[in-house]
Amino acid sequence: MRIGYPCINRSIGCTASRTFRLASWSEERMRETVSGNLACLEKILSYNAVHGMLFFRITSDLVPFASHPVCTFPWQEEYAGVFEKIGAYIRQHGFRISMHPDQFVLLNAPDKGVLRRSIDDLGYQVQVLDLMGLDRSAKVQIHVGGVYGDKPAGIERFVHQYDLLEAAIRERLVIENDERLYSLSDCLAIHERNGIPVIADTFHHSLLNNGEQFFSLFNQVGKTWKNNDGIPMIDYSSQEPGKRVGAHAMHIVAEDFRQFLKETLPADFDIMLEIKDKEKSALGALAIARDDPRLVTRHLGNA
Repeated sequence: MRIGYPCINRSIGCTASRTFRLASWSEERMRETVSGNLACLEKILSYNAVHGMLFFRITSDLVPFASHPVCTFPWQEEYAGVFEKIGAYIRQHGFRISMHPDQFVLLNAPDKGVLRRSIDDLGYQVQVLDLMGLDRSAKVQIHVGGVYGDKPAGIERFVHQYDLLEAAIRERLVIENDERLYSLSDCLAIHERNGIPVIADTFHHSLLNNGEQFFSLFNQVGKTWKNNDGIPMIDYSSQEPGKRVGAHAMHIVAEDFRQFLKETLPADFDIMLEIKDKEKSALGALAIARDDPRLVTRHLGNA
């Protein structure tokens, strides 16, 4: 079990997700931005390795406009050596890595333009992981998509479009349940159709379910991951008090997380903390889990 957080480290003074307006696109601007983002990613990974946070979600904005037609800059070739270096560091320190496109990536979209752009963006994110030389346990996670007035038809489109994807994308793609449209049971039903692994989002399940307790579906979710996929990934968060329903917590609730670890024993999985204060809560979670026999700590201090 590895514990981590997504995309942004608030302690080190840089971001790996700098971008710019499309109207400002130039090769010079692109080179400057990507160089800065990759340098910051290296700093984040170094910080995480020192502190034992071995699960990290790389920002989708690492290479701005990479899948947009405006981008003629050969970033893959320009930064091949940097990607290879980062990938070697990831493997050396035992990181688990994921990526997560934004909400506009919709594999079940009926609009062909939206679908094409979605596939292009998935291709870009898969390229990033491939350039790093990471194995199939590094995943790109998406939601099922929209309902578009007909949920069964939406599921059919997802299954159909998934089957048409290039193998390089299919091998890295995983789906997660969301809080409004597609439940964990829906995702498991899709897995039965096409074999795609399922990420269980604990917070989303608390907001959208069919009356099932999370732990009643837990074993089924684990079985959707094959050996080459690595151990399952789980997204963990909770409701921020006083905010709209579905607002992620600002800080981890220690007692709730402690109970979650207890109730999931002995299942092994990697935990992505989708909590607003990022590495601060991840450090707290590591402290709570320090005696858990599943916790991976062997790389601690080796950055």
